Amino acid sequence: MAKRDYYEVLGIAKGADAAAIKKAYRQKAKELHPDRNADDPTAEAKFKEANEAYEVLKDENKKAAYDRYGHAAFENGMGGGGQRPGGGHGDFGSAFSDVFDDLFGDFMGGGRGGGGRRGGAQRGNDLRYNLRINLEDAYAGLKKTITVPTAVGCDSCNGTGAEGGSEPQTCPTCAGMGKVRAQQGFFTVERTCPTCSGMGQTIKNPCKSCHGQGRTEKEKSLSVNIPAGVETGTRIRLAGEGEAGMRGGPTGDLYIFIEVNDHALFEREASNLFCRVPVSMATAALGGEIEVPTIDGGRSRVKVPEGSQSGRQMRLRGKGMPALRGGGSGDMFIELAVETPVKLTARQREILKEFDELSEDNNPQGSTFFKSVKNFWDSMKG
Repeated sequence: MAKRDYYEVLGIAKGADAAAIKKAYRQKAKELHPDRNADDPTAEAKFKEANEAYEVLKDENKKAAYDRYGHAAFENGMGGGGQRPGGGHGDFGSAFSDVFDDLFGDFMGGGRGGGGRRGGAQRGNDLRYNLRINLEDAYAGLKKTITVPTAVGCDSCNGTGAEGGSEPQTCPTCAGMGKVRAQQGFFTVERTCPTCSGMGQTIKNPCKSCHGQGRTEKEKSLSVNIPAGVETGTRIRLAGEGEAGMRGGPTGDLYIFIEVNDHALFEREASNLFCRVPVSMATAALGGEIEVPTIDGGRSRVKVPEGSQSGRQMRLRGKGMPALRGGGSGDMFIELAVETPVKLTARQREILKEFDELSEDNNPQGSTFFKSVKNFWDSMKG
């Protein structure tokens, strides 16, 4: 059976550079790996085919020979010193080791080295704290004390995990690497060391307080400065305030996620505020001034133009929320809501009727459009 073109096998064009070749092989190796295709009996053959293609194309000399002569370059001793691609020193391990570290994280759930486990120390986990605040606090900023349950360094063993000042010993199984390799058929698998659980060290006399972990559970109080202008989704990082590391490893970070409560009066869009303000029918018709509350706890006087209708919007510059990283403040937008009077007295009814009769020319109900609509409905009723 004729061999497929190596470029076709990896899904790349001729002339691809080394980076593109390696990237293509990495994708193919992930896609075709037998561990991910247990139900496909052809997976192993396809995987070997991709490995063979990469073994040739990653080598400049072999690639040049292949580009000139094709597969014939590796027959009868041509181009490769009599070595077949994929054979001799060009076996599976040679090619696959180039991308093993990248693929290892996908197959085993983490990259080589275990995130700092080698040598016994392991970085502590980052923590998340959700903090709800009011819109007024988001406007002014505040200083708040929070209590966070976390893991802190053990005082009894100074974070080493060993009792009485003794030192952890290098794991004899993995020689301190935290990983062990095993040959399975034609490929090599790297796994977490079963003796030290990936720590690279073992403790003969574990600390009684922390049971060899080097840390204990504790609630920690922290003072947090919330800057003015934060909004829902804002994230504040406190470096080194997360969980203590295992056996003296570095401490993780604490991330505070802000959520701003809804406000009874104001709605927020970025740094702008919006509010709906009731205004009497007389003020809307005659014009005048009204007082409106502002987010800083004060009040501002706003001039209502004569003849204002419901939905009219006015802007108070600089009365919105401050920008989180400087740059001034947003604006406050006021939407008028003209109120219709209710529970009228007899005298008020009389005045309104008189007003209605006298205002036919400037009353929307007296316009030509509304009259035509009224005539249409009257004719329909008839």
